[in-house]
Amino acid sequence: MPFDISTDMMITWFVRLVVAFTALPIHEFAHGYVADKLGDRTARYQGRLNINPFTHMDLIGTVCLILTGFGWGKPVQINPRNFKKPKSGMAITAAAGPLSNLLMAFVTLILSKVCYYLPFDNQVLSTLVWIFGIMTTVNISLAIFNLIPIPPLDGSRILNLFLPERIYFAIMKYEMFIFIGLFLILWTGILDGPLYFLNNLVYTGLNHLTGFVDLIARALM
Repeated sequence: MPFDISTDMMITWFVRLVVAFTALPIHEFAHGYVADKLGDRTARYQGRLNINPFTHMDLIGTVCLILTGFGWGKPVQINPRNFKKPKSGMAITAAAGPLSNLLMAFVTLILSKVCYYLPFDNQVLSTLVWIFGIMTTVNISLAIFNLIPIPPLDGSRILNLFLPERIYFAIMKYEMFIFIGLFLILWTGILDGPLYFLNNLVYTGLNHLTGFVDLIARALM
């Protein structure tokens, strides 16, 4: 039987590619920018304080994002010794990436709703509603995925705030093996349920936060 790729799937892959060229660079830029503001100039010296996609993209991470909705960029190097408070500085810097994805999800959800309520009935607007909707869900997925407290994801840097350093560094020695194990677990589908629940929870929250668009649209109808 020939392998058949539906039009919907091709559009989804295309939108994920757009997300890869926007969300991943902004995610990594957010790490570098916050680190720079907290005193670590490493990202600045390495030319990472920009949103040029080719500066921040990782080939394997980009392909994974397009095919699965989960992915990553080239990590921005951070030197916590340059922070006045290394543990909290590292946690704040780590949180900046997922927060940038949530901000982009907030913006794209607003755009999706605006397109939905525009008083025109055509295929272009319907497609834009769908595209912005996919961008919203992928950005939420990136934020949730990166907040998993497993190295080398951002959540593990935030977890460092609550762990004794000897335990944290003992875990970090096996960072690569843990990361491979995480993807094997993702491949089995064991985490599908919890991730879906969290993604849906965040989407519901953003939907409430963008409710002003619904109120304005209904008032103008």
